[in-house]
Amino acid sequence: MSAPNVNTLWGRAIVDEVAKSGVDAAVLSPGSRSTPLTVAFAEHPDIETFSHLDERSAAFFALGRAKRTGTPTPLVCTSGTALANYHPAVMEAGRARVPMLLLTADRPPELDDSGANQTVDQADLYGDAVRHYRTLPEPETADRKLRALRTAVSRGVATATATNPGPVHLNVPFRKPLEPTVETDDVPEGWADDHALAARGRDGPFVRTTQGRPTLTASDRAAVVRALNGADRGLIFCGPADRPTPDRDALLGLAKATGFPVLADPLSGIRFGDHTEEVTVLGGYDAWAPALRTRLPTPDVVLRFGASPTSKRTRKALADTTLSMEADAPRQFLVDPAGGWREAEFTATDTLVADPTHLASALAGRVERDGDGFADLLADVEADYRSLVAAEDRFFEGQVLADAAALAPDPATLFVSNSMPVRDLDRFAEPRAADITALGNRGASGIDGITSTALGAGSATDDPLVLVTGDLAYYHDTNGLLAVGRFGLDATIVLINNDGGGIFHLLPIEAHDTFEGYFRTPHGLDFSPTGDLYGLAFARTTTREGFREAYTASVEREGTQVIEVGFDSAESHAVREELQERVAAELDATL
Repeated sequence: MSAPNVNTLWGRAIVDEVAKSGVDAAVLSPGSRSTPLTVAFAEHPDIETFSHLDERSAAFFALGRAKRTGTPTPLVCTSGTALANYHPAVMEAGRARVPMLLLTADRPPELDDSGANQTVDQADLYGDAVRHYRTLPEPETADRKLRALRTAVSRGVATATATNPGPVHLNVPFRKPLEPTVETDDVPEGWADDHALAARGRDGPFVRTTQGRPTLTASDRAAVVRALNGADRGLIFCGPADRPTPDRDALLGLAKATGFPVLADPLSGIRFGDHTEEVTVLGGYDAWAPALRTRLPTPDVVLRFGASPTSKRTRKALADTTLSMEADAPRQFLVDPAGGWREAEFTATDTLVADPTHLASALAGRVERDGDGFADLLADVEADYRSLVAAEDRFFEGQVLADAAALAPDPATLFVSNSMPVRDLDRFAEPRAADITALGNRGASGIDGITSTALGAGSATDDPLVLVTGDLAYYHDTNGLLAVGRFGLDATIVLINNDGGGIFHLLPIEAHDTFEGYFRTPHGLDFSPTGDLYGLAFARTTTREGFREAYTASVEREGTQVIEVGFDSAESHAVREELQERVAAELDATL
């Protein structure tokens, strides 16, 4: 590995090690101090590069790719405020357990606290949002130092993809000259041949990391089996998934063996797929789960996989099942391979620190129980709920999410914004035997970077991409739309425009006189010029028929289209509330 100067050598070694660790794409933002890294990535034959002008959008784009692939897409930026713009996406990746690798260029140490231009303290900038931080050694043709560099990079990628995946921040200081066009004498002729291992690395990552798989002991596993076998009424709840493609077969086997119904969050990877025709997969629980505290029989065993449910009503209902001091009180098992705690009601009784796939398979092979009718009962309740929804002839926001899922191509990537879209997807999208990968940013649950995350996910697959977003989230990330034309992406963007923060209708502040100007905050913006600015087809509708027609046409077309669907948020909220009241009345009448 010959190089015109030591910075070029350093950048090439870092990128070489990243590629040997299994990374095939990177997101770069322009800047001077990061030149050695940018050029090395741009010239590497095995790495696809995405040049993003806006660092905040860049970070969310990389987040989206990692959500879809399970592999980090390294981020490269210059020093100063550039890396601060990564912070929202780093927070999301940290909470949502998404692999991320940040390579932030920095000024040399002697410029710290000097007043030098674009020099800030970059050490530990992201705090505990990252799994690992370190400043890499300063570039030098020292054999041991270059081996240390390769070790740090290969370990960084391994840490980002470990059992508890997340962001890794490697700060990379450089002195001038930064460009490969400047030749210096700091890389002696023949140096690469004399230091072959340091210069060229190994075949594969410099340090191979073999990830272990947490499992239960035989006796602990047997105790769980006894609890499942002894249950009169059990259920499985699958929250938002840590992996882009969870092992559905293992969960399918467990559901079949136990006879338990599966309540599947739309972001779990379980709501959609062929397995929905073989086991009882339910998705309307947000409407009827409160009845588990009143009219419906209470489950005595709950197995929970994934992160906390999107549905607050369901979280509360599951919590209430274990609010008992009795010796034979219901059990609620949280399965988490990283040993984390993701149950904010604090009523779960057990945590199982185990690989979900391995555990589900192991339990399925040992459980011996007959069906108890609980799954059929809940399936009947859900069918009644679906009938009530189907009978609703007023067009409201929830129908957009139901149609977006029902009419999406097979296969497809469906990305939904936070606030009301993800809640409406949870409540109104029916399980479907189609290969739909539903994604969202539920780690920190912000509305920034939604468009960029969706486009990043879409860039990692040939599957059609659908994004359903709200008007405030669309406004927050209009910069991200530049990626559409810049990288030749195709997408259907459904823009639900209710002129402000409709989710605040769910809160008591709705009744206060500050609600309209400080919480719902109508903006009155016309978003159609974004079509002209970014080269997108833009259409508007206010009817369900118009939306379904435009949506069906868009998913079959090339290019990116924005379909704006206009609503009054208060009216949509009223329909949701009335549906909830009808569900409660139906349960009162039939149970």
